[in-house]
Amino acid sequence: MLRRFAIVVLALVATLTATAREPLYVVNGEVVATIEGIPQEDIESIDVLPANEETIAEWGLEASEGVILVKLRYDTPARFSAEGHTNFTEYLASKVKWNENMPAERVSLRLTIGTDGRATVSEVLQSTSRQFLKRVEKAIGLSPLWSPATRDGKAVESIVLVNLQLPEGKELPVERAVIIL
Repeated sequence: MLRRFAIVVLALVATLTATAREPLYVVNGEVVATIEGIPQEDIESIDVLPANEETIAEWGLEASEGVILVKLRYDTPARFSAEGHTNFTEYLASKVKWNENMPAERVSLRLTIGTDGRATVSEVLQSTSRQFLKRVEKAIGLSPLWSPATRDGKAVESIVLVNLQLPEGKELPVERAVIIL
């Protein structure tokens, strides 16, 4: 009987250990399931509250593993909507002239969305060719205005990452390199 009880207790402990709980995530005052998708550039501050009586009293039993409070630089993120596109990368793909006969090219950019809704390139993270980059930058310059991010009802600057590869579905050529020893 004691042996059977010990096996049940060990199984229970193993189950509880395997299903370890995560802390409660709170972003701008709202409880969320995860904070994994938040771009680092959007985070203003992070506070970690311990799993103590005070934290549990304020946030409830869900805070029994602690609370991670994330404050973003904005309350509402910047949004793009124009000509039937709600995704800026899709909009750019439709505006950049790059046909199927051309080699595959890619750019990764960090854009700043200003308080006026204008998108500007703040940093080129990657570009496979100068020609493709220039065409993408031109399309960004001619693009419609965004609805800017807001904080406390006022427009604020925000950062958006854009990754574009054209033609879609075509693989980038393999770069060849010679290593001299």
